[in-house]
Amino acid sequence: MSQAKTSGLMHTEAAGPGALPLFPLNTVLFPGGALPLRIFETRYVDMVRRCMRDASPFGVVLIRSGSEVGTVADTADLGTTARIVDFDAMPDGLLGITCRGDRKFRVIKRWQQSDGLNLGDIEYLPPEEAVGLPDEYRHLGELLRQILPELGELYADVSGDFADASWVSCRLAEILPLTLSDRLGLLELDDPLVRLSKLSPLVRRVDI
Repeated sequence: MSQAKTSGLMHTEAAGPGALPLFPLNTVLFPGGALPLRIFETRYVDMVRRCMRDASPFGVVLIRSGSEVGTVADTADLGTTARIVDFDAMPDGLLGITCRGDRKFRVIKRWQQSDGLNLGDIEYLPPEEAVGLPDEYRHLGELLRQILPELGELYADVSGDFADASWVSCRLAEILPLTLSDRLGLLELDDPLVRLSKLSPLVRRVDI
């Protein structure tokens, strides 16, 4: 779309030097989070190659309506950049990549290249302040310390900071059974303690 996302239209224009490639997905990526992807559409294979060549990120935005394949009707304005940390050719011939969430951003303007790749002018949001995990939420950090190793390779290489409120709140928002709209709402928060206050009632307290 040219200016307003609500218009439902996306015009085509050339990419400027500051344009960020956007990957609309049915997921919400948090800073520090792991994201495995299987790439098969030509526009995204080309995007991944450019990102790997230039060591540059792409932006992950939640699809509000539409499909991951083909034309996307509506996406969230808030997203997170993803950096490729590993890749491999999969048995089915598709390209498999593993990404890590980096920085939150807001889309100011979006458009589409002639090859169908979505692009956006963005503004980066300030990183969340480093806040120690308060005593009332310490059990959540300990719970994550136990659970994450059980989730397999997805979190095997994620550096854990179980005493940091932002890191703990983002990991909980990723793994708890939430709707995508609820996850997006948690991503939109800029205070990790507020995020924890919303997540804590969803976790049954157990003795660690």
